Amino acid sequence: MENCEALLIGGSAGSLDVLLKVLPDLDSLLTFPIVIVLHRKPGKESLLTDVLSTRTKLKVKEIEEKEQLLPSMIYIAPPSYHLLIEKNKTFSLDASEKINFSRPSIDVSFDSASEVFGRNLVCILLSGANSDGSKGLHKVHQNGGQTVVQNPDSAVTRFMPEYALEHVKIDSVLIPEEMANYINQLSK
Repeated sequence: MENCEALLIGGSAGSLDVLLKVLPDLDSLLTFPIVIVLHRKPGKESLLTDVLSTRTKLKVKEIEEKEQLLPSMIYIAPPSYHLLIEKNKTFSLDASEKINFSRPSIDVSFDSASEVFGRNLVCILLSGANSDGSKGLHKVHQNGGQTVVQNPDSAVTRFMPEYALEHVKIDSVLIPEEMANYINQLSK
């Protein structure tokens, strides 16, 4: 990949453990933003941001409506909203129907980002218990972006990455210990 403009990471059950392993080893001056879309229950929003902040040199914040994406930042999708990225590279929050029993839906965010960033997008799908993320990865692949999944053998809940491997063209399959290096290389 010549120029990563954004990295999206989606996950559900078991994916927080992966993030806690990956974040400490990320370079502090990444040339792109990281956007994390996790299935989670409403009401504990600041807790996730606080936990992740203690594990990385990058600034971590929960996304606000119309906020601009900036490099070297980790953005967390808030609970109860689908996360969209607009053409002007700002965030938009949408409270429409749940998709795959989830809001935020990983598919919605991956799909939206692929429309904006095209071949300069990388999306990583982590551990989880439903098929959310696969349709979005398919769209990312169609638009020339890079598709990555966690190796199902390393996932607490293998269904999500396994489903993606069976249904989508995946560029890389990584174990958590390989992810930080992979992400840091995108910034070179």
